[in-house]
Amino acid sequence: MTNNVETFSLNDTAWQGIVLTDSAAKHICQLVEKNPESQGLSLSIKPSGCTGYGYVIELAAGPTEDDLVYEHNGAKLFVALKAMPFIDGLVVDYVREGLNQMFKFNNPKAQNVCGCGESFGYNIVKSDYVSEQC
Repeated sequence: MTNNVETFSLNDTAWQGIVLTDSAAKHICQLVEKNPESQGLSLSIKPSGCTGYGYVIELAAGPTEDDLVYEHNGAKLFVALKAMPFIDGLVVDYVREGLNQMFKFNNPKAQNVCGCGESFGYNIVKSDYVSEQC
């Protein structure tokens, strides 16, 4: 009996990538300018909220060895490789809604988004890729 098992490697996958809008890039550059110890923002996901996962975005001194680096107009976004199966194709924008300003995420892979927009989910089996935080 032959066992036909295929392997999957995150490093061997051709990712679509992450897109930063001009507005998001401008805001990231402003944040880095105010925090000179930082080179950009780190983006990952973690189990959170009512639909499964939430985005984690924070200032970062630089990429880790497991990060993919996306740049636009001088802004750098360091993305956890483990998060890519869940956020590949993501568009990161920075918007003003009323008195609030925030990063907005348009994720083509998200199938369930909570009403407040803070968390998202997928109709897939829970994966080892997202244990606590990718």
